[in-house]
Amino acid sequence: MRGRSRANGRPAKLWQLRLYVAGQTPKSQTAFENLKQICENHLKGLYRIQVIDLLEKPHLSKGDQILALPTLVRKLPQPIRKIIGDLSDTERVLVGLDLRPAIKRDVRA
Repeated sequence: MRGRSRANGRPAKLWQLRLYVAGQTPKSQTAFENLKQICENHLKGLYRIQVIDLLEKPHLSKGDQILALPTLVRKLPQPIRKIIGDLSDTERVLVGLDLRPAIKRDVRA
């Protein structure tokens, strides 16, 4: 994967994502489907998703300091980013993962 490059000539990065869930709940399944869709649309071929079910392996929550579920953790590229929820707000997820810059809103009164 390292030798692959994008059209802009920069080397492609492998994105390592962890999705922490609590069982196969509708919210967990929705989060996974939303994440997969976002990755296919914006990181095609450049991502790896690891789903961690904390009902099966609760001790794994300590490493990434998971306080709510579902939680997405971007391990690579650095810095680490966390997004809580079912990932249905695509714009928020893209900004949270640094795939799109945040829109600055003019707050004049």
